[in-house]
Amino acid sequence: MRYTKINNLLGWLCFAIATVTYILTLEPSVSFWDCGEFIACAYRLQVSHQPGYPLFAMLGKVFSLLSLGDNTKVPYFTNMGSALASGATIMFLFWTITALAKKLLVKTGEALTAARTLLIMGAGLVGALAFAYTDTFWFSAVETIVFAWSSLCTAIVFWAILKWEAHADEPGADKWLVFIAYVIGLSIGIHLLNLLTIPALVLVYYFRRNKNITTKNTIVAFLLSIAILFVVQYGIRGYTINFAAHFDLFFVNTLGLGFGTGAIFFFMILIGSIVFGIVYSIRHKKPLLNLALVCVAFIYFGYSSFVYIPIRATANTNLDNAHPDNAFTLYGYLNRIQYGETPLLYGPLFDAKITDVKEDGTLYQKGDKKYEPAGTKQSYVFDHNTIMPRMWTTEGSESFAQGSQFYKDWLQLGANDVPTFADNLKWMFSWQMYQMYARYFMWNFAGRYSDDDFEGQTNMHGIGGNWTTGLFDGTKHLPQAIIHSNTYTPLYALPLIIGLLGMIYHFRHRKRDALVITLLFFFTGLAIVLYVNQANIQPRERDYSYVGSFYAFAIWIGLGVLALADLAQRRLNAKLSAVTAIVICVAVGPVLLANKEWKNHDRSTKWTAHDMAYNYLISCPKNAILFDMGDNNTYSLWYDQEVEGIRPDVRIVNLSLLGADWSIKQMQRKINEADALPITMPYDKYKTGTRDVIRYNDAKIAGYTELKDVFDFITSDDKRTQVTYDNGATENYLPTKKLKITIDPNEVIKNGVVGLNQKNRLTDTLQWNLPLPYITKENLAMLDILAHNNWKRPICFVTSIGSESMIGLQPYLYNEGFVYHLIPFKPDPTTDDQLSKTNSLVMYDNLMTKFKWGNYKNARYLDQQSTQVFYPQLVSMFSDLSLGLIKDGHPDPARKVLHKYDQVIPDINPNLMAVQGKITLADTSYKLNELSMGNKFVNSVLSYVTDQLNYDYYLLQNDPDKLNKRDAKYNLSFLNGIVSVTHNNQQTALSNKLMAQLNDYESKFKGTLE
Repeated sequence: MRYTKINNLLGWLCFAIATVTYILTLEPSVSFWDCGEFIACAYRLQVSHQPGYPLFAMLGKVFSLLSLGDNTKVPYFTNMGSALASGATIMFLFWTITALAKKLLVKTGEALTAARTLLIMGAGLVGALAFAYTDTFWFSAVETIVFAWSSLCTAIVFWAILKWEAHADEPGADKWLVFIAYVIGLSIGIHLLNLLTIPALVLVYYFRRNKNITTKNTIVAFLLSIAILFVVQYGIRGYTINFAAHFDLFFVNTLGLGFGTGAIFFFMILIGSIVFGIVYSIRHKKPLLNLALVCVAFIYFGYSSFVYIPIRATANTNLDNAHPDNAFTLYGYLNRIQYGETPLLYGPLFDAKITDVKEDGTLYQKGDKKYEPAGTKQSYVFDHNTIMPRMWTTEGSESFAQGSQFYKDWLQLGANDVPTFADNLKWMFSWQMYQMYARYFMWNFAGRYSDDDFEGQTNMHGIGGNWTTGLFDGTKHLPQAIIHSNTYTPLYALPLIIGLLGMIYHFRHRKRDALVITLLFFFTGLAIVLYVNQANIQPRERDYSYVGSFYAFAIWIGLGVLALADLAQRRLNAKLSAVTAIVICVAVGPVLLANKEWKNHDRSTKWTAHDMAYNYLISCPKNAILFDMGDNNTYSLWYDQEVEGIRPDVRIVNLSLLGADWSIKQMQRKINEADALPITMPYDKYKTGTRDVIRYNDAKIAGYTELKDVFDFITSDDKRTQVTYDNGATENYLPTKKLKITIDPNEVIKNGVVGLNQKNRLTDTLQWNLPLPYITKENLAMLDILAHNNWKRPICFVTSIGSESMIGLQPYLYNEGFVYHLIPFKPDPTTDDQLSKTNSLVMYDNLMTKFKWGNYKNARYLDQQSTQVFYPQLVSMFSDLSLGLIKDGHPDPARKVLHKYDQVIPDINPNLMAVQGKITLADTSYKLNELSMGNKFVNSVLSYVTDQLNYDYYLLQNDPDKLNKRDAKYNLSFLNGIVSVTHNNQQTALSNKLMAQLNDYESKFKGTLE
């Protein structure tokens, strides 16, 4: 069989194996993080969060049509799109590896032997299938996320440059370069990561076309590749829209023409210039200029998918992030200006103080007939700066306090220590490069521990989220919770070793090709680290950002087959050494990875993201306003509502977005079956640059003031309601933090907030203290809603929202399942934890008859969000409800709640919050005479706590610097807690046994934890 036919067939075999794997482990519904938003935006062709991925949305729409009208199947098929894209990535990786392996083994004009063909194909199979089963790539392959399709673009362009290289001397070979340019343009509409292949592509071109290859020329070629990358990233992708915006500004504001006319004129000039340049290059026989301009044209062709964004924004879709309907907002949207700028080469460290604010130009927004100023672009002046600032969290930013403390903790700086440039570099190498890149690399090729909350980011030596080979774990007395976790995947560093062998072999035999792979590896890995310059703790692990780097290393895993065969040829003949190398590498590559990683990636039975969002919506009374915050709440909620049409009467309000004027404006119109919010402010009252911050200035007002009066005061344009500063500027201020809403109980009953049987619990005045030093725009919108809702629509908060977002309303918030419902009951000052209060019978009905449980109990795999975030929330919900029912005189329903918990919730202990909740459940069980249930909870907690304490004691004896004293103290307190619970509930024998264990552990840690 001809080489080409074998190569093609085995490439498609890799596609089939990988795709079947991903389909078998596919998540059947929506996943956490961005997936819910992406599915909703694809299904209804809406505008997702910045910078928006229009081509990805259009591809998702195509796959969503396979659901054939069954909306519950939409996410399955959009997830399948990722599976197919990922399978195709593996196929192109196979062909990339075989192309590189062939160059290593076969010289030009030399015949292929059967042994060499076998070795080349074996290298491709090992490298491609090993990468197929790596942790990071597999994670993105089974959900609707951009990284699967982005990886496909990377695989295609790198395969295409090798195709060009193989045929570069043939007529028409440069069509491959044009094809690459088009794919790069298309990839911008998926994700920007693909642009980072440009330096490697340029070097392939240089090595193939340049006859005078020297170190100096190679450096020049490398610098040219960086320049091309910057031209595409900032010139084509960024400044094209910026120039269009300023053309539009001139045409609209100066010439008086309509919106968009200037942008259209600019694009006509741009297109005309490119066409003229191409014609000029043909007529004057300038092939390099012609190739460059044609490539630029095709990048623009691909990039044109972004026309989708303003078109759909103009349509006012339900999800319309930033409403980028004109060139100015589109430019800001593409460049994520709301996230601020990151200092790269020069700027402040975290201890720098702001000394001045400079204005760097006017910001514009679309008005009725003209573009209007929306403030100025501002930059801070600091008292000192440094080159390459890595610890750059700035004074006044939301993450300043947390970030500053984390820097000090990580670098072991004292409270008064001043960070030096050496500390800055230490942070860069130890946290940015090691903790947030090298650790991820080792996850994929050496092995990993389980991922516990953020410990992987914050603790270099911790076992949560760290890497391990597994070779010496047996001597570490690790907790059983780690050893038996799905995410404990020791790989014994075997894929890493094979890859390193392949890398060494590659450099020895084809340095130039190895240098190209190194560039791909660097630019899709450490270069991202340097460019993104992550300041401090991230909301989630960021390994998915570096999948291109892991892709590059997988090439060397494939070439490791050649290296191993080369070693074996010293003892064996060519064919036998090839077979031996392939068998060994298949075993320690794809087979080992598939065996270890499968349990950590089989999402086929997991429904938690879908069902938790469903429960949030079902918990809401009819026509409710639901306040939430953060990605994992909002995006799943958007999916459930926008795609499956679950509770379209509920108005979802993301407080993270409500601070933007476009978001408030969207809330003032009806969406689905949910009416507009009762926001009374006209746009001019809250548009960008107006009332961005309203500071507190105590006016010494006695008692509590009616909220409507305070709201009217802080939104008044009357100069008497404003303060004047030394520079002449004026702004509104908050005169008091003591607010009240007068209640008409009859109106509350009439609107169905509570039943008539609860009328005696209603207060006549809802009073609370605003716990904020200032009011931001989302707070202003919330106060508007509270002041003018008049109890006509229920107001709810998701139970996972931060307390600061409740603006002091906790005394009037009652848990009804997955939401807190604002109810004007008389406050209960005897309750220590105001958020543990329940509207027990309503909550009981929701929990027992309406909720879905995400197959929690039987799912083969639960991700970190399911275990670390939602599981403790579920434990707390059952605990609060059972106690609430007892308090309200309903012991039998409380017993049923406990049995419901046992029926639907798995017995796991992912973190300390869950443990605390189970201790309360044990106490409640004993009080209800459910002794076996109480013992079950106690034994579950005991098993976890003693497991952790045994490991803590091992560390105390062998490596005390790694002992987490805080967690050890908590575990001892939990053990003490279950001793108290069993003792107080007359479980004497069990209590005595536990007391003996407590005494033993206290003696072991005596003097250590004080």
